[in-house]
Amino acid sequence: MSDARNGVMSLEEIQRAMAAAVLEPLTADEGMRERAADGRAMADVAASFIAPNGRLNAFQRLEIYNRQYWLRVLGSLEEDFPALRAVVGGNRFHALSVAYLTAHPSRSFTLRNLGSKLVEWLTAHPEFAGRRHALAVDVARIEWAFVVAFDSAGRAPLTLNHIAALDGGSRLSLQPHLQLMALAYAADELVLGLHQREKRLTSEAGVEHEREESAPEKLPRLRRKNTWLAAHRVDLSVYYRRLEREEYLTLDALRQGRPMSEALDEGFAGSAILEKQRAACVQGWFGTWAELGWICAPEAGA
Repeated sequence: MSDARNGVMSLEEIQRAMAAAVLEPLTADEGMRERAADGRAMADVAASFIAPNGRLNAFQRLEIYNRQYWLRVLGSLEEDFPALRAVVGGNRFHALSVAYLTAHPSRSFTLRNLGSKLVEWLTAHPEFAGRRHALAVDVARIEWAFVVAFDSAGRAPLTLNHIAALDGGSRLSLQPHLQLMALAYAADELVLGLHQREKRLTSEAGVEHEREESAPEKLPRLRRKNTWLAAHRVDLSVYYRRLEREEYLTLDALRQGRPMSEALDEGFAGSAILEKQRAACVQGWFGTWAELGWICAPEAGA
């Protein structure tokens, strides 16, 4: 606790004051704001816990940390969502990044988790994506699925022999790295194309290239089309695979812990696939899932 008699701040108070100042968004010219969120002059805030040195005053010393924090997190978010940036444009992406990171500042020791709330946040804030909002949400969902699929855990998959012994009451688990997405657009090829463009530009520059454009990219015409997608990892590479609606719904039900018979009922609910064709569909799905290693035994206690 602070010493009210001499104004000395405790270590916790210093840490909280510095964190609050560092998390304040930068000005348009990437400097520290003159006033804190509570209206106090930032120079006074800085002087309350930072001493000047021979070259810099307290405000300037604090500004170094403020700028480095924001430049690092903004750069990290851009690295994880380059296709989203291309879809909405550089200026909009910067604005949405600042607004998002203000609402959801980094809370983890790793920047990997920085975009974990972006899809949810962008869905609720269409003003930051303009007329491409629905597409932008799908693109963000695909790019975040890549992050999760790349470094999530992997478990020992069931073999074909194990799968052949299953019955309608069996419960299954899916690989933790397997990400299932229901999209409004078939945007996976668009995202892959934009990622390839990003790699090419970076390679040509030799270093991370400067992006001066502010307008959204000219994109191939995309019509709304319900699309079901899986992102999964094989060795150290992430792949996307289109799913049939029924396949997606079945996998989603299995992930929720439904017995296999119930999962299949949910998968085929309202389906146009004829009853006599469904067994062959299921056989094909399980063969593919086994080949890709998607199906696991339930975890103990699940």
